[in-house]
Amino acid sequence: MNKIDETPEQRFKRLAELRTNQVLDKLRVLGNCSNNQSYKYNREDIEKIFSCIEKKAREMKAKFNHYDTNKKFKL
Repeated sequence: MNKIDETPEQRFKRLAELRTNQVLDKLRVLGNCSNNQSYKYNREDIEKIFSCIEKKAREMKAKFNHYDTNKKFKL
């Protein structure tokens, strides 16, 4: 199927899969820094890294939940 003929759902699945795999690959590469023979780091460094990653992951997840927060109040 041509990209032009994709439905929004098909486009989402194609791009989400591609981009998720790119993120996972970058995380795997980051994991290479855990080699104690090649790199020196401390617990604080690790906490900063993963705190930042986790915060950004929460922010991105919240963007997908926008439909919950936009509901109008009704009695």
